[in-house]
Order: sequence, then structure tokens, then C-alpha cells
Amino acid sequence: MIPRYSRPEMTAIWSPETRFRIWFEIEAHATSALAEIGVVPKEAADIVWEKGREAVFDVARIDEIEAVTKHDVIAFLTHLAEIVGPEARFVHQGMTSSDVLDTCLNVQLVRAADILTKDVDALLAAIKRRAFEHKLTPTIGRSHGIHAEPVTFGLKLAQAYAEFERNRARLVAAREEVATCAISGAVGTFANIDPRVEVYVAKAMGLSPEPVSTQVIPRDRHAMFFATLGVVASSVERLSIEIRHLQRTEVLEAEEFFSEGQKGSSAMPHKRNPVLTENLTGLARMVRSFALPAMENVALWHERDISHSSVERMIGPDATITLDFALARLTGVVDKLLIYPEQMRRNLDRLGGLVHSQRVLLALTQGGSSREDAYRLVQRNAMPVWRGEGEFLALLKADPEVNAVLKPEEIEACFDLGYHFKHVDTIFERVFGAA
Repeated sequence: MIPRYSRPEMTAIWSPETRFRIWFEIEAHATSALAEIGVVPKEAADIVWEKGREAVFDVARIDEIEAVTKHDVIAFLTHLAEIVGPEARFVHQGMTSSDVLDTCLNVQLVRAADILTKDVDALLAAIKRRAFEHKLTPTIGRSHGIHAEPVTFGLKLAQAYAEFERNRARLVAAREEVATCAISGAVGTFANIDPRVEVYVAKAMGLSPEPVSTQVIPRDRHAMFFATLGVVASSVERLSIEIRHLQRTEVLEAEEFFSEGQKGSSAMPHKRNPVLTENLTGLARMVRSFALPAMENVALWHERDISHSSVERMIGPDATITLDFALARLTGVVDKLLIYPEQMRRNLDRLGGLVHSQRVLLALTQGGSSREDAYRLVQRNAMPVWRGEGEFLALLKADPEVNAVLKPEEIEACFDLGYHFKHVDTIFERVFGAA
């Protein structure tokens, strides 16, 4: 992943140094387990830990060995033997490369999921704060991009909060599903290694034993993990696009923070562009794109092949690093978002009261009109307002057919903005819980 869209904590998970450290821990725990059941000398297991625990694995040296062996795990084991000495012959007893590689990958994904969950927590806190800040700030709700009926800006953010709460639950579930360990040997039969070793390593690494590993951990687990990241990214884009639309010049109800000295355009000094949320849309596309190859990895030949390996070496780091960056960026956008209630009110009034058309429709039906007649009367008075030919309330009051059903004060009552917000507290309690 390029540094521009990377953060140190997540990037560190995927560094060669971290990977080799995890490989060592898997091998050392397995050696300890073999010692406990009497397969290898306990003294040998102790020496592996003693010499390997504080060792700095030489990435360049491992790469040098791999250039000859053409096998990364063998290269690592050869380098480990250089550090440990003769006792290294007891390392990797009965194991196969996938035991190390797959267990390591799942450790990395679990750690990544923990960071992503923290990211979502920070985003939820920012959304909640701004939602309560604008709980009753009136704005126009839009369907198909067209003014519909009044909502509050707090409700817009409450929707985002509820969505990211669901995403948090999805991340937790995806973490649990991918948190498995395989130490089962060639083709997964435990022929040359005791199943107790797998249980031991799994516990030590914070994982669960994989019920059936056919030399590899089944990739449906990973497919679900990356699909979940894609869903979270889609929610990032959903909120980002809402902000982008609200920042359009013709709307300008909300706007990304524009810092002192910031430039919006190399050509036009007046520009204040939604660059962060546009960037988030692009990053979300990338995270979603990693879900498909993860799904294609599920179908491997027989007990195993390595067609999944090259895919995972790319999508593991790229998907998690990108989503980590995107969630942190979106949190910053929400936290500093500039919100313009006065402009929201101007836009709300822009259609001359047409946003209250449904209330008039319902009042007419409750006053005795058929729904068809009521719809015809409301639409007949609404269309001139669309063309800029008057105010909706005035036209309704001047319509004799409307007046035959509703008194003037009953018509006026249909234009009460507060009517639309009487259940805001109910919705907030559903989303955020009781105060």
C-alpha cells in the first residue's frame, strides 16, 4: 500500500519483521507443545525460545536464502537455524508450510480487525456528538435528489450512526470467523503431528483450532472477512457522498473544513472542493474491489493449491490499510464538518411550501375528499409553484374546492414545520438508547 493512504499501526501488522516474528511464535509454540507430549526434548524447545525471543530476524538474509530455495518458509527456517543452532532440527516437526502461513495470516487479520473496530468506535463517537448537536436542526429530506419533506440534520447523522453500529457488529463477527489456526500437517490429516499441538498453538496465538483444514484453512472464512470490509467501505462512501452533495454550491448546507492556507484549485483561487470525501469514494471502490478475488480464492484444487497465495499477499495489507485510513479520514471529516443551519432553512423554504403537500393531501381526505380528488386538488395548486407562479399556501386558500373541505386555519395548520419532528426523540432513543 502506498504511504499516502497508510497509517503506522496498521501498516506494521503487514511488515516483513512482524510476519517473521509471528512465524517464529507459531513454530516455537508448536515446538513447546511437541516437548510437552514427549516428541522433542524440552531443553531444545527452551533453547528455541531463548535464542529466538529476542532475535532480530534479518529480512535481507531471508530474502537472500529464498533467492536460492525459492521457498519463503524454508528460507525462514534456514535463517532461524542460523540463530538457534543444532536444536533447530526439532522445529517444524510434522508441520507443513501452510500451517505457518495460514495461521500467521489469520493472526494478522485478527489484529487488523481489532484496529478497524477501534476506528469504527472513534467514528461512532464523532457521529453521535454531531447528531445530538443538530438533533432538531431542520433541513430538507430529498428523494431522487428532489425536495421531499422536512427532516433534521441530526436524523441524517443518526442513520449513519445506526449503519456503522451494524458495521461494527459485522467486523466483530468477521474477526471471530477468521480467528482459526491450522497445525495439521500435509493434507490436514495430523498424520505426522498430534492434534494437541494445534490446540496448544491456537490457544497461545489467541485463535481457535480449525475443525477441518485440508492443509489450508478454508477460504470461505477469508471471503467473508474481505466482503465485510467491502460493506464497511460502502458505508464510508454513503456518508461521504451525502456530504459531497450537501457541499455543492447550489446546496451548501454542509462543507468539509477548509484550513488556513489550504488551496482548492491550482487555477481558480475561489474553489473550496470536497476533496476528502471524494478521496473516500475512491478508497471505498478499492476496498470493495478486494472482495471479489477473496471469493474466487474459495475454490481451490483438491486439498490445496497456492492460487490464493498471491492474492492474499496483496489484498491482506491493501484492504485493511486502506479501510483503516478511510475510517480515520471520515472521522476527521465528521468531527470538523462545517454545518450551515441558515442555508438549510433557506433551501427548506425554496419551494414555496410544497414540502407540506402530503399534509394537505391527508387533511383533505380526512375532511371528506376521496384520495383521487384530494391528490388532484393538491397537485393542481402545486404545479404553478414549481413554475414560480405563487406560494403554495396562498394558492390553496384561494382554491374554492379546497375551501369547501378545509377552513383557512386548517390549511395553515398543515404548514407547521414542527409537525415533522414530533418523533425525533423516538428515533434517537432507538438509535442511541434512552438518555
